[in-house]
Amino acid sequence: MHRRHLLLILGLPIARVAAAQDSTLVPRLEPRATLTLSDALSQAQAHSPAYRQTLNNAGPARWAVRNAYGQFLPSLQVSGGVNYTGSGVSQFGAFFQQTLPFVGSNYQIGLQMQLDGRTLTGPSQQKALERATSQEIQDAGVGLRADITIQYLTAVAAAAATDVARHQVDRNGEFLKLARARYQVGQATLLDVKQAEATRGTSEVALLQAYQAENESKLELFRRMGVVAPVSVGEVSLADSFPVTEPTLKLPELLQLAEEENPSLRALEERRTAAHVGVRAARSEFFPQLRAQAGWSGFTQQYTNEAGLIGQQLPTAQAQASQCQFENQVRTGLNLGGQVSDCFGVAGLDPTGSAFSNAARQAIVSRNNNFPVDFTAQPFQASLSISLPIFTGFGRSLRLAQARAAREDADESVRAQGLQVRANVEARFLELETGYRAIGVQELSRAAAREQLRLAQNRYRVGLGTALDVTDGQNAVLRAENDYISAVYDYHRAFAALEAAVGRPLR
Repeated sequence: MHRRHLLLILGLPIARVAAAQDSTLVPRLEPRATLTLSDALSQAQAHSPAYRQTLNNAGPARWAVRNAYGQFLPSLQVSGGVNYTGSGVSQFGAFFQQTLPFVGSNYQIGLQMQLDGRTLTGPSQQKALERATSQEIQDAGVGLRADITIQYLTAVAAAAATDVARHQVDRNGEFLKLARARYQVGQATLLDVKQAEATRGTSEVALLQAYQAENESKLELFRRMGVVAPVSVGEVSLADSFPVTEPTLKLPELLQLAEEENPSLRALEERRTAAHVGVRAARSEFFPQLRAQAGWSGFTQQYTNEAGLIGQQLPTAQAQASQCQFENQVRTGLNLGGQVSDCFGVAGLDPTGSAFSNAARQAIVSRNNNFPVDFTAQPFQASLSISLPIFTGFGRSLRLAQARAAREDADESVRAQGLQVRANVEARFLELETGYRAIGVQELSRAAAREQLRLAQNRYRVGLGTALDVTDGQNAVLRAENDYISAVYDYHRAFAALEAAVGRPLR
């Protein structure tokens, strides 16, 4: 394996260890991919599953507003169907009638509209909820930014710790060479050599553990971004540097900024607005409701047995012809005139009067052939009504009490979140200031540890010190270097946490 570690540029730079031999235990890999913090944030916004789930709430919120406005328009329902009735005997009270099989179809078109207090208050309530959803999405973005930034800093800090562990291995290797050289000339004991070997082995294990922690932190970063690393994480270079500068932020300004712009607080304020509108909507149930509706309909009915249909209508036509003949006789006897010359023809019968004429038969068949869309329209219907429920089993009072309780809960939620935001901002501000001061302390401790190691090494070279003194010095430098790295990145993580507490970027 070949690996090159990215050297971080810090405001308080880490002093390099003097010419030391690079370790081959964890070789430096040539980076094949570079990841900046801005790239990580962009990919997280595009691919983070949790963030995308929050984004999905925007669509229903927009449609809820449109639906609230849509309640001011009449709803339209269109329905239709087909039916079939077989032959048989139908009973109407005490009468029985032989029916023929027929198929039919129908349609209904209806308009309906209702106006009440909930309809009138719906748009303002849903718009407040939509704004709350928008703020919640923004809050999720703030949380995502803080999460990715902190994990990116953790990964960069782990890479720096690996670099420190590598230098420790190199220092211990040089010390082992020195101990062996002194042993060969009789200026050191075999115990010094074995101690140097043991120290070198311990530092190599620490290097392996640091390299493992670095790779795991990169894997966790890609997981939170919602993507898979394009190459092996050991070949991914984290390119951003994080200089340390003295914070110039003022706590009163941060508190005011958080009160005005923190998205989690503003989301609850919008939901409180919606809860207040909900009380007005519940109270409106004690007022009248207006309802209007209109409808159109039609049907078809076609007998499937044409011969039976014709046979069923023949007695009616024959009765009509008989009535015509009777009226002719009356007019002739009274000498009134106006007799019908062809009663059978008027009734649609042939000259014998025992059957329909071809034309009448064809007309009957043609009138019957109306399935499925030759509808017979029914009269238009419309109604307008006003209703006022007098007693509903205390249901309206219950809903009003629930709405008032929800409003009071929303008020308390806003107050609680305001206190939480203020506490978080103050705590993160103090953490940032403490972190900055800790960097200065750790820088002094690191310089002192390096000086201690230099003195121990010089004393050992001239035979005035022991191998244990050198080992203690090397361990002190390792602790000081790691403590310095922790202080630097704790400071940057505190800054990211402060931005999340305020609810917006501060630099």
